[in-house]
Amino acid sequence: MKKIVLLAGDGIGPEIMAEAGKVLEVLRQEGAAIETEPALLGGIAVDQTGQPYPEPTRRLAQAADAVLLAAVGGPKWDVLPREKRPERGLLGIRKDLGLFANLRPAVVYPQLASSSTLKTELVAGLDLLIVRELTGDVYFGEPRGITERDINGKKERVGVNTMIYSESEIRRIAKVAFTAAQKRNRQVCSVDKMNVLETTQLWRDVMIEESRAYPDVSLTHMLVDNAAMQLVRNPKQFDVIVTGNMFGDILSDEASMLTGSIGMLPSASLDEKNKGLYEPCHGSAPDIAGKGVANPLAMILSVAMMFRYTFHDEETARRIERAVFAVLDQNLRTGDIWQAGMTKVGTQAMGDAVVRAMG
Repeated sequence: MKKIVLLAGDGIGPEIMAEAGKVLEVLRQEGAAIETEPALLGGIAVDQTGQPYPEPTRRLAQAADAVLLAAVGGPKWDVLPREKRPERGLLGIRKDLGLFANLRPAVVYPQLASSSTLKTELVAGLDLLIVRELTGDVYFGEPRGITERDINGKKERVGVNTMIYSESEIRRIAKVAFTAAQKRNRQVCSVDKMNVLETTQLWRDVMIEESRAYPDVSLTHMLVDNAAMQLVRNPKQFDVIVTGNMFGDILSDEASMLTGSIGMLPSASLDEKNKGLYEPCHGSAPDIAGKGVANPLAMILSVAMMFRYTFHDEETARRIERAVFAVLDQNLRTGDIWQAGMTKVGTQAMGDAVVRAMG
């Protein structure tokens, strides 16, 4: 029995999670051994329990085989102390489950190539994967905080965050990137800032050392500022990009916009045994929450990634992806990907269309 925890979260989260649930229900009715359990994370968890990552959710997540997360956060909770904000729940579950590898594909469906802000010829056929280290870097490094220091004889507030990576942390994310590349076009580009940051000099050194175990994969290196430029100049030069937590956070969001809509992009966060948390790359979109217009396809594609990486069920993953492709072929579009001549549909209608296309 595959045990899946469902974290609908905040904003549009419950709406898009409902559509992912339809896909899971189809598979369950066909005989798939799937057991789902809803739980609280983020702002809704704060409202109901006072904590963004409550203990019952922690126990369920630890016992599950995989976790599906829709979205967390919103301006409603921005006034709370930092440790109570919804995003602390997301960081907490990632750390608690040891989810160190974030996989973010950026795929341009041919039906949506003209929706990109870049010229169609630059993005048509784009299929790249960003592998982001998720538990280190400045987001978790110590010391951190806001303190006071004596600067030129005057007390000033000083913000401190520490960029830190151990050799073992770099090696394990390198293995994920090289293994992923072996199933793709066998090219890895490691992104760093070794010309000014000693932390990323170590990153580059370890990447080179680890690459020797993968002679069938080509390894190149790129400074992060150049990589940001190249992603909009010639994105199809990349196959797999591997980088640290902060650089990966920025580059993956940049890459998402190459596809025409962040509403199309799923992601996976994996531990060392491929247990994963799967979520769309977009946020909670509180401005459209409750209106029934959110795009559920990234959420549904996250379900496909779950079957591919945690359950090792490539057939089911491809079936879900083919259904999404078929719906796009039918010219059905939510507002974020709609163009003149297409049929605009809402969240539920798009989810229903995917279910029909699954046959």
